[in-house]
Amino acid sequence: MKEIARCRWAESDPLLRAYHDEEWGVPEHDSRALWEKLMLDGFQAGLSWLTILRKRDAFRKAFHRFDPEKVARMKETDVQRLLENSGIIRSRAKIEATIGGAKAYLKMRDEGEDFSEFVWGMAGGKPIRNTTGEVPAKTPFSEEMSKALKKRGFKFVGPVIVYAWLQATGVVDDHSSSCFRRKKKK
Repeated sequence: MKEIARCRWAESDPLLRAYHDEEWGVPEHDSRALWEKLMLDGFQAGLSWLTILRKRDAFRKAFHRFDPEKVARMKETDVQRLLENSGIIRSRAKIEATIGGAKAYLKMRDEGEDFSEFVWGMAGGKPIRNTTGEVPAKTPFSEEMSKALKKRGFKFVGPVIVYAWLQATGVVDDHSSSCFRRKKKK
């Protein structure tokens, strides 16, 4: 049986392979799902994505399936409870950033700014295809998006985290040229 060609980073672990094959780089247009992935990428700071994937179900349980309304209402008692939850990354700053991110997301919504439209509008309405063959840690676009997110009150959204999020959500197509998921130019 012929081996499937995929991006090299996804070859080392079955969970990474499944994530790559089914999710990574698929254009996401659902505002809540985009926000969830941004929050999870914030938790990844300083860690591997595999760590986050292994804990993703626990994160979803701990953060009410990333329902922004419920997360925004979380209080200090919730933060304390989460700091004791070994199923997630127990970082006060990242937990508080997620609660703050829910509030920022809801503020955007309440002011008539849809999160998906904001993200995809900045990208020009379609995935940005990386044609250099290099996979950078950040780009001028991720720097611009990072500034726009920070301006709206988000934390843990530096340009490197944002670039990883843009890749994960398909806003940027960074699949290698040999990868079966790479969209062929039409």
